[in-house]
This record gives sequence, structure tokens and C-alpha cells, in this order.
Amino acid sequence: MPSQGRRRRKRRPDFRAPGGQASPPLPPEPAGEGSTSAPAPPRRRGLRDRPPAPWGSFPLVELVVLLALALLIAGFFVQGTRGITMIAAGVGLGSLAGLELSVREHFAGYKSHSTVLAGTVAVIAAALGFFLLPDGWSQGPSLLVAVIVFAAAFYLFRAAFKRRSGGLGFR
Repeated sequence: MPSQGRRRRKRRPDFRAPGGQASPPLPPEPAGEGSTSAPAPPRRRGLRDRPPAPWGSFPLVELVVLLALALLIAGFFVQGTRGITMIAAGVGLGSLAGLELSVREHFAGYKSHSTVLAGTVAVIAAALGFFLLPDGWSQGPSLLVAVIVFAAAFYLFRAAFKRRSGGLGFR
């Protein structure tokens, strides 16, 4: 049965011996090709490191989301086309608020939103194809263009995030 003695603690470099003298500082680690220590991983950013909004501390995004929620709730209680319009406006405003935050965080290197941004570009491409193609055509070409646009946009947004975040592909 192993003995259960007292654990020893490592001394901190600034530990003072009973005589009042500080212990000698630790020697610096060699930093050369033969160094076995791995580079420190990038520091995870906290909430205080979020990219600031261009309009300062005014809570514009939060107010837009609140307005979108109010329009959505009111749209369910209003009858007819006016209610449908309110629901569509609420969804549109909420989407724009989320998109603005995604763009700001992505291009500041805070969090990767490559999929959301590429999806937004692909939806716009699909909508353009839907409205620009003649009525007799199938929507297959529009869907194909949207998939190609998504793939290209995802690659470009991910490369932009890697440049801004110091080489990380996602965070």
C-alpha cells in the first residue's frame, strides 16, 4: 500500500527564502531549431474582445432585433395581408441584424461565419435566378448556380477569416 505523505509544492520564482532573499530567477528556455517546446496556442478572445460596432455603444442591433420580434408577434394577430407584411418585415429585420453581427465578427477575426455569409450570397444568387429566368424554364439551373456560388463564396470567406484570425480556419 503506497504511503500517503504530504505533497510538495513547486516554488514560484519570486518565493522569498526565510532569510529574506529572493530565490534566483529561472533561466529562459532556449528558442532555437532544436527546441522541444511547442509555440503557445493563440489566446481565445473573451467577450470584451468582440469587435466594436461602427456606431459606438448605441445598441442598434439589439433594438432592431426587438423591433423584429415585435413585428413578428403583432403580425400573427393582425388579419390579412397586413399581418403577412408585418411577419415578412420582422423576418427581414431580424435576418439583417444577425447578418450585420456575423459580418462584423467574421471580418474582425473573432468568429468564423463563413457558412452563414456564403449561404446569404447563395440565397441572393438563387433569388436572382428565380426572377430572371423565363417562366417556361425549370429552376434546375438556378439551383446549380446557387450551389456553385455557395462553394466559391465559402472558400473566399474562409480564406478571409484565416487572414484576419492569424491562420485559424474556425473559432
